[in-house]
This record gives sequence, C-alpha cells and structure tokens, in this order.
Amino acid sequence: MTSAALELAFRAASVALLLVLTASLVSDFRNVLAARLGAAFALGSAAHAASYSVGISSLVPAWHAPLIALSTGNIVVFWLFTRALFDDEFRLHRRHGLTWGLVTAFSFVSCLWIAPSGHVRFAVTAVNLIVLGFIALAIMQTIASWSADLVERRRRVRVFIVCAAALYGGLNALLQILVVGSDVGDVANTVNTGMLASIVAAIAYAMMRVDGADLFPAATDAAPAIAASQPVGEDAADQKLIDALMRLMADERIYRQENISIGVLAGRLKIPEYRLRRLINQRLGYRNFNVFLNNHRIEEAKAALADPAQAEVPVITIAMDSGFQSLGPFNRAFKAVTGVTPTEYRRLKVNAV
Repeated sequence: MTSAALELAFRAASVALLLVLTASLVSDFRNVLAARLGAAFALGSAAHAASYSVGISSLVPAWHAPLIALSTGNIVVFWLFTRALFDDEFRLHRRHGLTWGLVTAFSFVSCLWIAPSGHVRFAVTAVNLIVLGFIALAIMQTIASWSADLVERRRRVRVFIVCAAALYGGLNALLQILVVGSDVGDVANTVNTGMLASIVAAIAYAMMRVDGADLFPAATDAAPAIAASQPVGEDAADQKLIDALMRLMADERIYRQENISIGVLAGRLKIPEYRLRRLINQRLGYRNFNVFLNNHRIEEAKAALADPAQAEVPVITIAMDSGFQSLGPFNRAFKAVTGVTPTEYRRLKVNAV
C-alpha cells in the first residue's frame, strides 16, 4: 500500500469513527450540554481529519477553506467542551458563540485573502497561536476543575480525553508554525493521520469503558437534598463520617471559609480525599464538590432572605456571609437551585407573610 493510500485510509477511519461518536452522543444524550458540545467537537474533528495537512506549500483551494475554518473554530468548541465536561452547571452564552464565529471567520479570511496576498507565514502563525491559546485555556480549566469532580469513574477518563486532544492539537499547531511554507512530504502526513486515528480510537474506547450516565449527567437531575437518608446496608463507619461531615456543615458552617477544598474538608475529618469523594457522591448524591458547598450556602442565604428582620440587608452582604465570593456566581447558583433570583425570592417570601 502506498503512503498516499495509507494516509487516505487513516483519514477515512478517523472521519468514520468521529461521525459514529457524534451520532451516538446526539442519540443518547441530546439534552445534556456537555454531550452536545462533545458531539460538536467530534464533528469539527472530522472536518480536521478530512482537511489537515502538515506544512503549506501552495495556496488553499476555495472549496477547502470552509473545512479548514471549521477545523480551526473547533478549538473553541474543545475549550467549551472541557468546561461543560468538568462543570455540570456550565451554560452557554452568546459570547461563546461570538468567540467561535470570530475564530472561524478569521481562519476563513486567512485562507482566502491573507495568505494569498503574500502573508502565508503570518496567516498560519496567527491561526495556530489562537489554537495554542485555547488549548492552554482548556488545560487550565481542567486543572482548576478536576479536583471538584466527585465521580471517580469518570475523572481519569475526562483527563485522558482532554490531555490526548490537547497534546495532539498542541503538537500540530507548533509543527505548522515551524514548517509553514514547506512541503514536508507524504510520509509526515501519513504519520500525522495515523496518530490522529489512534488518538480518536483511544478516546472512543475510553468513553466506552465508562457508563454514559457517569460521564454525562442527566439534564433533568435535580439537586440532591442536603440531608440524605441512610441507604440500606451502609456500614456504621461511613454513617459516622457522614454525621461528622454534616455537623461541620450545619454547626461550624465550614462552607463559609474562603477557598475551602475537598482536601481541607478531608483533613478535618481525618480521612483520605478519595474516601470523602466517595461518601459525598455515593451517599449524599452529589457529583460535584462545588455544588455540594453551594447548596449549603444557598440554604443559608434562603433563610436570610426570608427573614423579615434582615429585609434591609443587601443581597450582596447575604451572599458574602453565606460563603460566596461575589454577587454574580451567587445569583447564578441561586437561580439554578430555586428558579428565581435572590431579589425575587425575597419579594415572594415577604408577600407570603
């Protein structure tokens, strides 16, 4: 088999597998944001697999430019995917769509106007620096959010997906910057497409090893109650730890502490982090440590907002006293739990008296 034929086979295998992955995510988890973004990322990766070549020695044909633009814009989708993958409460905003549109449009303009005007190196370097920037954002988001994930079975898979995609994308972006204007030959492109096919297969296999309900939470899942009843068969040691944990939350209100982490909480209980993760996830029903903390904070804020004696206390004061660091996150978290803003909640309670 010739190098060109092998390259075509790798491209076809990658595209086929990515399209199957896209269809599977849309079919099984169409109502889950992280899954929808994952499907969009897989679809954009298919465009990348079909269009990407190492090095640029000639101008890009007009029909090829949309594929390259979609492939470039896919890095924004990857960044959003990592955010949704590690934060069950993440929501899309118009600015996210605008960011994707700007990156995609710049890539398209670079292909059809900037590069043909004699600025190939500038066009390729600028596009790939944007790619590297969003990869860096995705990695930082992964590092910042990973410790809050309480579902042990998906933590390693999530990190593998992000790291594999980031490593491949980052190396390709650097390679494009280094060899721009050069024709590196068919062998380099065959090796690259082979690596892509292997990474896509590895990610698909890793996702198959984890239950979909663990990787992507159901969109209709309600927030768990702060106090959970004891499951049948729970051993006494776990129950004692849960009781101690709830005392820390209810009596000491440890959730008010700035930058409280699962490590700090585990240290107070004198148990390993992994055991505390398992207790909060499997016994209390939480998937994310920050949601666990915020639910306690919101319960305190609800009581304060409904208290006639605190009717004149500013909402931001109540938010800060409850453990939130700023008003924006408090408003978003409060509305996600109650369905109304803090001000609306206070007004409803006052009118109900």
